[in-house]
Amino acid sequence: MIVINVDVMLARRKMSSGELAERVGITAANLSILKTGKAKAIRFSTLDALCKALDCQPGDLLEFRPDP
Repeated sequence: MIVINVDVMLARRKMSSGELAERVGITAANLSILKTGKAKAIRFSTLDALCKALDCQPGDLLEFRPDP
């Protein structure tokens, strides 16, 4: 399973979800879907914008965890 660690990066950057959504250009609802792990896909353009806004690499946001 792929886990999206947006919350971890938000905490490290001391940024609110609302501020990140605004910087990335997505709705708060879509950011929430990413944060809760309910997203089935993510566009490269969104991943690019997240990395720019959080000053991080894709590997900081995406993590692979084997299914139990």
